[in-house]
Amino acid sequence: MSNYIDGFLIPLPKDKVDQYAAIASKAGDIWKEHGALEYWECVADDLEVKDMVSFTRSANAGPDDTVIFAWAVFKSREHRDEVNARIHADPRLMEICDPANPSFDYKTMAYGGFKTLIKK
Repeated sequence: MSNYIDGFLIPLPKDKVDQYAAIASKAGDIWKEHGALEYWECVADDLEVKDMVSFTRSANAGPDDTVIFAWAVFKSREHRDEVNARIHADPRLMEICDPANPSFDYKTMAYGGFKTLIKK
């Protein structure tokens, strides 16, 4: 059975990277505790490649933003659905998010579930 991946592309204000990293570290613990096989959060480093659409553009990031590329790995889509149900019911998730001072605008995040095409 192939793995299933949840992917995220997030424009993030550069001055909120440390705040986001602290939240993401705690979130990763929650994801793994509830069954995610892997949890990755990556911050942009080299995005401008000639003759290609940049992640900056894809994320609609502004001049004061960077880009977060993140993913979580699950056994299957069914496993992902089970894990995500437990994650979203976990009160710690809301405890680590400060609605008065969010690290980014959640409506700008791109998200999707992906079936594995090739894994080596």
